[in-house]
Amino acid sequence: MREIEFDVVVKAVKDMIMHCGTDLPQDTYDALEAAMEAEKSPVSKEVIRQILENANIAKDEKRPLCQDTGLAVFFVNVGEDVRIKGGLLRDAINKGTEEGYTEGYLRASTCEPFSR
Repeated sequence: MREIEFDVVVKAVKDMIMHCGTDLPQDTYDALEAAMEAEKSPVSKEVIRQILENANIAKDEKRPLCQDTGLAVFFVNVGEDVRIKGGLLRDAINKGTEEGYTEGYLRASTCEPFSR
């Protein structure tokens, strides 16, 4: 049986949340640069330039790319011979998500539907 420490899962989820919220994937960045070069409209070109500038600032300063940080959804496959030591996998994912949103300055854009 393989055991994975609860805190290892928490840190991995937190790091993933913070990375996704601050670092635009390179292929997307490259596509925006290509679009800016191909764009004919000065207004559209300026919008793309601002998006790229924001992506650079977000990456360099580890700040959110956008105010709308989306919704974290996890699809997890765990083998039957794996056990989370020190807690439940669901709790580790939730804690890592909370820490990632807090430490990464990401806006909590969802809430419990009845209590807000």
